[in-house]
Amino acid sequence: MRIRDLRIFIVGNPPPGWGGRYFIFVKLTTDDNVSGIGEVYCDTFGPKAMTAMIEDVFARHVEGMDPFHIEALWRKVYGTGYTLRPDASLMAVLSGIEIALWDIKGKALGKPVYELLGGRVHESLRSYTYIYPDIARGQDDSIYWNAEASAERAAHYVQQGFTAVKFDPAAPYSVFDPRQPSLATLELCGKFCRLIREAVGAKADLLFGTHGQFTASGAIRLARRLEPYEPLWFEEPTPPEMPEEMAKVARATSIPVATGERLVTKYEFARVLETGAASILQMALGRVGGIMEAKKITAMAETRYAQIAPHLYAGPVEGAANIHFAASLPNFLILESIENWGGFHARILKKPIRWEAGRVLLPTEPGLGIELDEEVALAHPYTGTKLHLEMTERPID
Repeated sequence: MRIRDLRIFIVGNPPPGWGGRYFIFVKLTTDDNVSGIGEVYCDTFGPKAMTAMIEDVFARHVEGMDPFHIEALWRKVYGTGYTLRPDASLMAVLSGIEIALWDIKGKALGKPVYELLGGRVHESLRSYTYIYPDIARGQDDSIYWNAEASAERAAHYVQQGFTAVKFDPAAPYSVFDPRQPSLATLELCGKFCRLIREAVGAKADLLFGTHGQFTASGAIRLARRLEPYEPLWFEEPTPPEMPEEMAKVARATSIPVATGERLVTKYEFARVLETGAASILQMALGRVGGIMEAKKITAMAETRYAQIAPHLYAGPVEGAANIHFAASLPNFLILESIENWGGFHARILKKPIRWEAGRVLLPTEPGLGIELDEEVALAHPYTGTKLHLEMTERPID
């Protein structure tokens, strides 16, 4: 069995666009017509550049390879061009390809991917969602900074079965961060936690999201406002490049610190663990280096009693990879869902991911257990010029 063909789908994510502006899917096919699907999660370049990168890596390293030889492929791509260091764009390309190879391996062996990762540990997976606006009721993005509306929406999610909700009222985030939070930001974040805690009581955990906006001292000031409401985590309180600074926050607050969506490879996560910067790791499988690299990071985390909460702000292929990965983990904490996997995340798959009463149900089909609906993918091309996610390009006072 050898890899014969590559196909790339750049799919525009229609409104409301939860999960990003577009998704990058890769489809690999073997010489005996076994196909696997993967997802590249990258914000650093636009789709045209990413397409060229994927094609280049495929031609250099993937075409003609045995799909079972993932370890050798990983080292070849990681060291390509005299690098041997974490590179977010290169690792995103490798991640999408690697996920597709696992899909092929599972199909070839007739087993779900989680059975190839040490076997299933969990029967189903506890999941959480961001608090998103109720489009049917005319709500818009202003809910993200409206504590009253967010609290009402949180109660709705709890009624659906969710036992955790995430919110991020400390935005915006800027290329000029980190900064000190303003007094208005401190007040608003405290208000969010207070009202949401009142709305959900002890039925749900509060997951407080930030995106590296603050200095260590600023994050510590913010954490003190949040502590009375017992959040399950304080996410990425400082930028990801200096875990030594994040460790100052972790030592100064009783709230567990979570991080990882912008980190790639075991080497960057090793610094997080060694410095004590976080006790909850949130790798994005479409960026970190793939499923096997994530499993290696998980093993390191076990030795530090750190837990795993896979990140998802992407499409359902990365979501499916997260499910198989999480199902095999002894130190799994919780899985990120985008609501209950409905909307476009369901439409672009021939069979949607199954969610019930706050938990994701494991697939039993071989491979990732999903199939991309290529007609839907081709009917929604991304024609814009913006990146998947973008930051404010001015300093925030």
